[in-house]
Amino acid sequence: MSAIRTNDLTKQYGSQTVVSKIDLEVEAGEVYGFLGPNGAGKSTTIAMLLSYVHPTDGTARVLGRDVCEAPAEIKRRIGVLPERYRLYDRLPGRKHLRFAIDSMGADDDPDALADRVGLEATAVRRPVGEYSTGMKQRLRIALALVGEPDLLVLDEPSSGLDPAGIRLLREIVLEERDRGAAVFFSSHVLEQVEEVSDRIGILVDGELRMSGDLEELKSDTGAAVELEVEIDAVSQEVLSAVGSVESVTGCTATDSGSGGPSLSVSLSRGTAKAEVLRTIEAHATIEDFAAEERSLESLFEEGVAEASR
Repeated sequence: MSAIRTNDLTKQYGSQTVVSKIDLEVEAGEVYGFLGPNGAGKSTTIAMLLSYVHPTDGTARVLGRDVCEAPAEIKRRIGVLPERYRLYDRLPGRKHLRFAIDSMGADDDPDALADRVGLEATAVRRPVGEYSTGMKQRLRIALALVGEPDLLVLDEPSSGLDPAGIRLLREIVLEERDRGAAVFFSSHVLEQVEEVSDRIGILVDGELRMSGDLEELKSDTGAAVELEVEIDAVSQEVLSAVGSVESVTGCTATDSGSGGPSLSVSLSRGTAKAEVLRTIEAHATIEDFAAEERSLESLFEEGVAEASR
């Protein structure tokens, strides 16, 4: 069963279409990175998935149930970290957690949850008004984890976190995925999405411009990796052998600029690098090599550029 499935999901406000005919699917046990520039419609999409806003057209099913028909049941099975999550300054962090646990009918240990997100025992008993921005965000993450949800919806979860907090967040996301939960990870920080996501979707002007496995998207839109290999000598044999490797989309001999010849090899999948190097070694001596992988940023920029044409 899919954790999230939408069909032609659309939201209009008057004559303005904010989200247009989105079809996406998120499976249990995967992290789906949801990207888009400001104003792309990400927050509206999330609001529809959480039944805060009803679609104008199309459908959204979360954990097998229609979001318009079973919102209460769905909410009991998901953990949510909205971009703006109000905390109560006078209440200690532990009371926030205890209230969430009791509301969910869960049996979590509030101190264990606090420890998992890096809140010390003394800190979690202090009023939230004394917390730093990063401590508040750690508490929000802990609140989203209450009850071992089947789906985590995280909207800009790294906001306010320091590098140590971001590393911890990444570990938690991967642990939840390995537990079998689905994680819907929305962020504008591309590097963080790339580090944890199994698949990504790029939303631009309310339309889902790209969606799928990151390596496959790189392949579909051009070379995923450019490999520069310095060798002792270029021969027709090495050019033909490398050109015959699956995933190689181009191979040319060039001057490395350091006095020796080199091969410039374009790959549609980064996983083919080792095979290419072994193939070259069978016909020449490798002096040095460097690889430049296509980034998520380049895909994101392409999606935005297409929308402006």
